[in-house]
Amino acid sequence: MKHTNDMTVGSPLKALVFFSLPLIIGNLFNHFYNVMDVAIVGNALGIDSLAAVGATSAIYGLFISITFGFGSGISLVIARYFGAKDTDGLKRAVAHTIKLSILTAIILTLGAIFGLKPLLILLRTPDVELSYRYISVILFFVSFMLFYHILAGILRAVGNSVAPLVFLIVGSLVNIGMDYLFVVVFGWNVFGAGLATTLSQLFSGIITAIYLCVKCKDLIPSKEHFKYDENITMDLISNGLSMALMFSIVSIGSICLQFAINDLGTDTVAAHVSARKIDEMLMMCFAPLSTACATFASQNVGAKKTQRIKKGIATAFALGWGISVVDIIIVYTIGEFLVRRISGDAVESVVSLGTAYLKVNIPFFFFLVAVVLIRSTLQGLGRKIVPLIGSGMEMVGKVLIAFFLVPVMGYMGVMLSEPIIWIACTVVLVVDFIFAMVKIKRDGIK
Repeated sequence: MKHTNDMTVGSPLKALVFFSLPLIIGNLFNHFYNVMDVAIVGNALGIDSLAAVGATSAIYGLFISITFGFGSGISLVIARYFGAKDTDGLKRAVAHTIKLSILTAIILTLGAIFGLKPLLILLRTPDVELSYRYISVILFFVSFMLFYHILAGILRAVGNSVAPLVFLIVGSLVNIGMDYLFVVVFGWNVFGAGLATTLSQLFSGIITAIYLCVKCKDLIPSKEHFKYDENITMDLISNGLSMALMFSIVSIGSICLQFAINDLGTDTVAAHVSARKIDEMLMMCFAPLSTACATFASQNVGAKKTQRIKKGIATAFALGWGISVVDIIIVYTIGEFLVRRISGDAVESVVSLGTAYLKVNIPFFFFLVAVVLIRSTLQGLGRKIVPLIGSGMEMVGKVLIAFFLVPVMGYMGVMLSEPIIWIACTVVLVVDFIFAMVKIKRDGIK
């Protein structure tokens, strides 16, 4: 099958690297345009607008987590059919994905329309109306976001991570251009920044759909493939919801943490959003590595070659920990400079808090690598419960820290929140991964 990548044969190192590299580059551009979004707002509109955008980051992250998680979960089902060389099953899975995606888009849109403003008020957002003006234009059209993540997930399921990269880069460049046009030239304030994000997501989804129809005709289902299949439907729903829940549980915890941050004042909110954008940029390689591990595991489960996963995850760990070392060096050498550039040379308290956050958070990336790689690999192996438990631990941990640690320690409690959670989750996930490998050995799968 053209424009695909069979990860069940050849070197696991080569398969993971070639799959991950386009995703890493894609993440670079994705975070780059997010940073540019914040930088344009911060430099052109000032600290209040920057805080208004930053106060919505956890809510925006929740919807991204749901759409990306749903697309990733569904892709694992498609990957198994691809690994098993079951073309008919592959097309039926794609057909049922389309139907489920339409239903999911409707549910998410209604949730955004009726729940967004009450949630902003509940979180004690410093300027509800300004924040609402930015985030509403994005989330009322959340179907555009889902549209792209589903189509990109289908391509990644068959090992094609290059095409989604190209479309993401194009969308990122379009977003940056429209950011400048809408915010600086037209003077549309934070609404312009939100509109730029929405239109760029739609654009990325459209060109991905065109590519699928033209270059991947073997994936396009026929009318008969849309006939209801209970097994495929339930498999897609369970995997899609499981991954969406896994990612969204973490984001729900982040929303609770944002509640505590919003209470610390505008300067702290601005410092946090500036530091988080840098933090996310530095961890951009970890999600692609985890996606590669999940797809690698899922394809090889379909091909009954799950022992290859050991070599694959070992390679991913080596890469992830190597990147963590580079991240630490960056933060401790030019971290303050980066915070100043993102925040638009804000007041010293903003720069100081943002830099301190980075220096506390980044050294614990070694545990973050363990969490994201093992969790995704377990999902690829079909083990849904413990990854969900790990995500639940993140949510509960952030809630407890938001309501008990932050009131006592202030922003230092926020800085320590993720390191504490990552360490605890690593222990749980490592134990389950050991059990999974023992089961594979007992089943005698090569």
